[in-house]
Amino acid sequence: MTVLVPALDPASPACAQNRSAMLERLAEVEAAHARAVAGGGEKYTARHRARGRLTARERVELLVDPDTPFLELSPLAAWGTDHAVGASLVTGIGVVEGTECVVTANDPTVRGGASNPWTLKKALRANEIALANRLPLISLVESGGADLPSQKDVFIPGGALFRDLTRLSAAGIPTVTVVLGNSTAGGAYVPGMSDHVVMVKEQAKVFLGGPPLVRMATGEESDDESLGGAEMHARVSGLADHFAVDEADALRQARRVVARLNHRRAHAAPAAFDPPLHDAEDLLGIVPGDLKAPFDPREVLARIVDGSDFDEFKPLYGPSLVTGWARLHGYPVGVLANARGVLFSAESQKAAQFVQLANQRDIPLVFLHNTTGYMVGRDYEQGGIVKHGAMMINAVANSTVPHLSVLLGASYGAGHYGMCGRAFDPRFLFTWPSAKSAVMGPQQLAGVLSLVARASAEAKGRTYDEDADATLRAMVEQQIEAESLPMFLSGRLYDDGVIDPRDTRTVLGLCLSAVHNAPVRGVRGGFGVFRM
Repeated sequence: MTVLVPALDPASPACAQNRSAMLERLAEVEAAHARAVAGGGEKYTARHRARGRLTARERVELLVDPDTPFLELSPLAAWGTDHAVGASLVTGIGVVEGTECVVTANDPTVRGGASNPWTLKKALRANEIALANRLPLISLVESGGADLPSQKDVFIPGGALFRDLTRLSAAGIPTVTVVLGNSTAGGAYVPGMSDHVVMVKEQAKVFLGGPPLVRMATGEESDDESLGGAEMHARVSGLADHFAVDEADALRQARRVVARLNHRRAHAAPAAFDPPLHDAEDLLGIVPGDLKAPFDPREVLARIVDGSDFDEFKPLYGPSLVTGWARLHGYPVGVLANARGVLFSAESQKAAQFVQLANQRDIPLVFLHNTTGYMVGRDYEQGGIVKHGAMMINAVANSTVPHLSVLLGASYGAGHYGMCGRAFDPRFLFTWPSAKSAVMGPQQLAGVLSLVARASAEAKGRTYDEDADATLRAMVEQQIEAESLPMFLSGRLYDDGVIDPRDTRTVLGLCLSAVHNAPVRGVRGGFGVFRM
């Protein structure tokens, strides 16, 4: 039988303790997300509504099909920075007229929707997702342009936004822009480079230079409407393809544009699938509060894969890495999940072979992280851990089937790379509130710095200051601990969101549906040189 039989007792004291710790972390994430949803706060939201306008999330809700999920991406962008949580932009994947689309919406209640460096990173990530998965891109625009105090970090890299729009169009991926307010200066090129443009009467403003700039540059007197109003662009310049009388009409027209795109998925969605046999609620109690304590990832798989059915590959070889085949929301997947943290040579070789098999079969890969990295020590170095770890990293780096990564626990060192961390371009990467990621654990990193400082003092013949050492170690541990936490990483867009463990199956299912809009095809023999 390949149906997983969990050993976890949800009623045990250990599970209760783990659940309590997870819920505490989830509360912190939910509080941060509430700050993003609040946008600029009550004052600016009220002022925005007084102008008869909808908020960013209300616009998204009107755009997407009723009673369909919207997978919000990077909701905690800019967390821990001087900028508002959410980075004044809402992004995600939603269904519009039966078609999965990437949607972006400026939040005009936050500094007029101006783009800061984190807004830019978030928008570029959304464009990347649209291109990789061949999803139409719908931009709901109301932005004051670049946030001027941070223009040095926005202007030059910001050109990639326009590059992306043209590349999406050239690749046959539709781009739709709905202008609901300002889209001026460089922002004017967003509708200018989109396939389809909808503008709202007496709200849309699209021009390279506003009245003051025009007066300064040419001496010409003009007004917003004659320079860049929706009616002018619909009747005179031709920039507007559709003229809307209000926001609701604009979003209705955008839906009709999508309905006529004739955009087709590369792979049909599965007709039916079985739910897991075990309760997703149990996922809260699996990961220990102390990540040094191991946990069995099969307990997670039993609660997220179809029918809790999992065919394990090489179960007796390299046992600290679980590999195998399953289905998730009807889609076939290969799974790589860390069981006891450390990756040895056997696990690395097993992973490399498994990734090759998935590419031969055109099967997407799901990586479940809980690793402290590759094993170190004289015996392991002599046994070839460097070349074996490199085999795994080589295979993952050159694999062309879609990769989905979820950080459950630790994700340290090169193990983060081998398990397809952000730098290895997974199609999507999400984090549980229990996860941590850094070059190594806080205690280990502080200890290494201490040993280096001690050796330096000895080499110079100086007496080592033990008190200063203790202070340094404490400071370093505190810093690394803070910088390895999920919200810190999510704030810098090193993931696509921190998710409730109970939502893991749903999130992965939505992602698998998205990736199957594009052809799923593995590499055939293009892995480069494997050192044997």
